[in-house]
Amino acid sequence: MSITGRLMVAARRGLSLSGVQRTCARAYSSSGDSDSIKKSVFISQSTDVFTNLALEHWLYRNYDFSKHHVLLLWRNNPCVVFGRHQNPWRECNVPAAEKRDIALARRNSGGGTVYHDNGNLNLTFFTPRERYNRRYNLSIITNALFRQWGLKSVINERDDILVNGECKISGTAAKLGRPTAYHHCTLLVDVNKAYLSSALERKENDIITNATTSVSSSIKNLYDINRNVRMDKMISAIGWEYLRTKALVLEDGRYDLVEQQKGFQFVNPTEDWFPGIDEFVEEFRSWDWNFGKTPKFTVARTLDVPTQDGKTHRLNLSLEVEGGVVQEIRMSLPIGLASTNFGQDASVISNLRGTRYSHDVTENIIAAIGGKTVTLHTTQNADEAVRDTATLQ
Repeated sequence: MSITGRLMVAARRGLSLSGVQRTCARAYSSSGDSDSIKKSVFISQSTDVFTNLALEHWLYRNYDFSKHHVLLLWRNNPCVVFGRHQNPWRECNVPAAEKRDIALARRNSGGGTVYHDNGNLNLTFFTPRERYNRRYNLSIITNALFRQWGLKSVINERDDILVNGECKISGTAAKLGRPTAYHHCTLLVDVNKAYLSSALERKENDIITNATTSVSSSIKNLYDINRNVRMDKMISAIGWEYLRTKALVLEDGRYDLVEQQKGFQFVNPTEDWFPGIDEFVEEFRSWDWNFGKTPKFTVARTLDVPTQDGKTHRLNLSLEVEGGVVQEIRMSLPIGLASTNFGQDASVISNLRGTRYSHDVTENIIAAIGGKTVTLHTTQNADEAVRDTATLQ
């Protein structure tokens, strides 16, 4: 039977979580061997990023993977996903994403910012912590690409997968806990590269932060390399490669091993299947998680401001943001500032303390004082601007 046929059979059976749980609820073993460890490929039926992140987290928190390793395959509608320790305003064009209804989501693992749509395949490999092995997982992918399409790819020192020696098709991140760990990665099958470029354009280069910064790379869709690459074929190719490979070593067990595995199973990430998942969905969807968890940062601008003598003077503006909320606004104010209403404007600006930060907050302050941005700072110039400011009272 074809993989499509097998998947449809699994879907018609309506496999429930309780049935899946019975296959893996066994005593924890820290050692184990390839022959005693079974494998499953779970395919999420959701394309909502917050639901899929919640599903991933639910499995991480609740499953016993000691005798049952799982590969979760999932896709999302257009969204930008940033690492747990990143600044979304620094990493992506938040206004452009919101304008196009591209969801913004913070994941539970580290690493950089990525764009997802239905042309991107997400893969999460679940194992006990002591069996965590990125190279094994990535080799499953590269082996599948070669076996199915003859595509040659390499894994670099950053655990990215490259084609043509330089173009990135997959990036990696992980969460290492006890007893469970997972390694997840993306795979660019046929992503909308125009939307990707627009969403990941760094709009606010005036942010000073110690948050993790993404590393830019040249990318390529697999479809652009081989027109026979399709998402359904990709899911089947990687799923079969995973099932036919022994659990602890990169050794091909062929179809005899596949027949011993748990196979492909559609999973429906709902409360009925995964009790308690709705709480995780709401957490991943919340402003407090996606923006409130942003590490402390400073926004620094240099402005040209007209004064009463008809000249233009230089003003330094900085905003201190913590927990996604504006905590302090500082300016160096030139003597004889032109606006007769500046005292009133200053009061309005002061009232912005305690509000949630957004790109518009900075722009509204600049408009209120009649200023014009001179340059977006490098970190060094921004540090100088911060030192040359006074708290606005």
